[in-house]
Amino acid sequence: MKFTLSWLKDHLETDATLDQIVEKLTALGLEVESVEDRSKELAPFRVAHVVSAEKHPDADKLRVLVVDTGTEKLQVVCGAPNARVGLKGVFAPEGTYVPGSDITLKKGVIRGVESNGMMCSERELKLSEEHNGIIELPDDAPVGVPFAEYAGLGDPVIDISLTPDRADCAGVRGIARDLAAAGLGRLKPLMDGPLNAEPVKGSFPSPLGVSIERPDACPMFVGRTIRGVKNGPSPKWLRDKLTAIGLRPISALVDITNYLTFDSARPLHVFDADKVKGGILVRMGRPGETLKALNGKEYELDGEMTVVADHERAESLAGIVGGEDTGCTDATVNVFVEAALFDPVRTAQTGRRLGAESDARYRFERGVDPAAVVQGMERATRLILEICGGEASELVVAGQEPEWHRTLPLRPGRVASLGGVDLPRDEQVRILMDLGCTIEREDVDGTLRIVPPSWRADIHGEADLVEEVLRVHGFDAIPATPLPRDSVLTRPALSTKQRRVGLAKRTLAVRGLSEAVTWSFMSAPVAELFGGVDAGLKLLNPISADLDVMRPSILGNLIQAAGRNADRGLADIGLFEVGPAFRKPTPDGQDIVAAGIRAGNAVPRHWAVKARGVDAFDAKADALAVLEAAGAPTANLQVTTDAPNWYHPGRSGVLRLGPTVMARFGEIHPLVLDTLGVKGPVVGFEVFLDAIPLPKKKGGTAKPLVQLSPFQPVERDFAFAVGKDVEADKIVRAAKGADKALVKDVAVFDVYQGPGVEEGKKSVAVSVTLQPTDRTLTEEDIEAIGQKIVAAVAKATGGSLRA
Repeated sequence: MKFTLSWLKDHLETDATLDQIVEKLTALGLEVESVEDRSKELAPFRVAHVVSAEKHPDADKLRVLVVDTGTEKLQVVCGAPNARVGLKGVFAPEGTYVPGSDITLKKGVIRGVESNGMMCSERELKLSEEHNGIIELPDDAPVGVPFAEYAGLGDPVIDISLTPDRADCAGVRGIARDLAAAGLGRLKPLMDGPLNAEPVKGSFPSPLGVSIERPDACPMFVGRTIRGVKNGPSPKWLRDKLTAIGLRPISALVDITNYLTFDSARPLHVFDADKVKGGILVRMGRPGETLKALNGKEYELDGEMTVVADHERAESLAGIVGGEDTGCTDATVNVFVEAALFDPVRTAQTGRRLGAESDARYRFERGVDPAAVVQGMERATRLILEICGGEASELVVAGQEPEWHRTLPLRPGRVASLGGVDLPRDEQVRILMDLGCTIEREDVDGTLRIVPPSWRADIHGEADLVEEVLRVHGFDAIPATPLPRDSVLTRPALSTKQRRVGLAKRTLAVRGLSEAVTWSFMSAPVAELFGGVDAGLKLLNPISADLDVMRPSILGNLIQAAGRNADRGLADIGLFEVGPAFRKPTPDGQDIVAAGIRAGNAVPRHWAVKARGVDAFDAKADALAVLEAAGAPTANLQVTTDAPNWYHPGRSGVLRLGPTVMARFGEIHPLVLDTLGVKGPVVGFEVFLDAIPLPKKKGGTAKPLVQLSPFQPVERDFAFAVGKDVEADKIVRAAKGADKALVKDVAVFDVYQGPGVEEGKKSVAVSVTLQPTDRTLTEEDIEAIGQKIVAAVAKATGGSLRA
């Protein structure tokens, strides 16, 4: 679930900083996966104007553009079909890193014509998957202005991971409600601007009626006709919100439904009313019936799938995706707006059976608010009237709102007995009411009768209410209390965190490193090399004059130990230690770290193999091995280049899970080694074991079913001639992305520069494994995927297949 900081503030009146919001979200159980500020990534990109566009003299599909960037006019060769005189788009100058293509632009010559930079598509800026043409901006877009500023992409984007039970937080309003309950601001009422949910009085009966054939599949359907609309581009505020979270603006009518889907977890759909035949019928699909969807795919329906149909055919896959036949276009004048409730189980089963993913399905299969159907319709109506104009009909309502009211008991003393926190009754009531609960009454014995809100279908009993109070008050406020020993065990079993220390040590030992045990102290000058120490960490009575502060990092001691070993003839060495490092003189200022270093040669001199010095990738492999053994979700980790200054700035990195630093690795900075009197190269890593999230165990302990293919895998080798500065990883990623279903593995087995390879280039050979799952591949299949791989690598790297 992605949203921007400004979007959150549409619902939450708060003075909290971004860091405070991120920290509180995670504390509330809305785990922050990442915080992205795209203004940094898109800083070089500018709004530009195409002054002239001439046909390329030697290529029919290329045009030679003269582009005004606001500061200069540059010549650009472009192959986009929509490149033309007068177009305003997004320009990337020479030297720009293009995130969607993973390339850095260089001045080049294309078919004999010089090209300086490029005009960009949406996919190249990671705005969407659209790449059939370059971005077209409105005529009033100011030339030379940073594109991120113009497009509203300077707003930080927060991405949170939702558990299936928190369907209410699949909308920005639900997230704002949680933060308000936790004391980070005030939830704004649905009154003004895009938040306005006041009912719109219809001025005529809707010409389209609604009937429901299967109430179990669709308990309630609310519709409304709006005539005389003018569809077109959305206003800038709406386009900016959608673009910031990775959605491509399409048209005002479609963008309004997408906005409300993410804003309040209320999916909607808009039909072109003039294309609907007779009226709306919610029914089951018919065997053999097909639906051509708005996503460009055609689906074959069956009798277990819910569809929204007119009197002739199915027009949308209920709760998942609309149909192309009644989709809205710029020519749409009259629309029929749908706000409905669809059965979550049936929606999920249909989506899985058809392989159809959508933002609407994500919310319907988790359960949308049953009491907000009409409210969603009213908000959509007001936005359509404001942006597109028109006249609204009276509401058409089929079915009825399901009964969701339930009264649950809460004995205030249970918060202390179940959760260990003695919280005053008034504070418990305040938290629950801020979350949307109502107090029906209080019994004579003090038991509160609580009615959970319609959007919290996950609250079923007293324990759930206690959990909500504890969650908002803060799980970190629960005191640590030892449990009484009621068994014959001589000692309690190790916890998961305690077991991680042993797992880390065993993993590093298996990887060939030797365990070292060093002091938890070091000298102040050495500590300064590793970030320095808090004044409270200086020892008043050190055991030695050169051990006068608590160590901020284990690496300093290990590097000095490696130097002592090198002085005694052991230059090639690997050491590790698992122990504490200290940030501040408080209980939470101590980290349990698995740290290690490698020095000298990773592969020693030998007649059969070539010697190789240690590098940053050796340290990265060690860090990942520890994280994997400790149960970290290594597949979800992000790599950033903001390692501390005791690492080499160009040969180091940080492994993160969202904003949380899990590990650091890289080559030790030469100045640090020189100060410590140690000869390089030396690489190191630091893994923060306490930062690794505890596993969320669900179900049994059985391993997942192994999916094996009965068909023979096929291996094919490719050798590409690429620029000598092109990273082999770019080739590997491009080859894997050529066909994600068939390409199971890509491995580099040869890199060559020399005779037979053009000056300034190198040959990189890869082995590609193709694994079919439904049939044996034919020679034609293999040839086709081979061509796709060659094309993908050529596009990503500019290389070519060697003859």
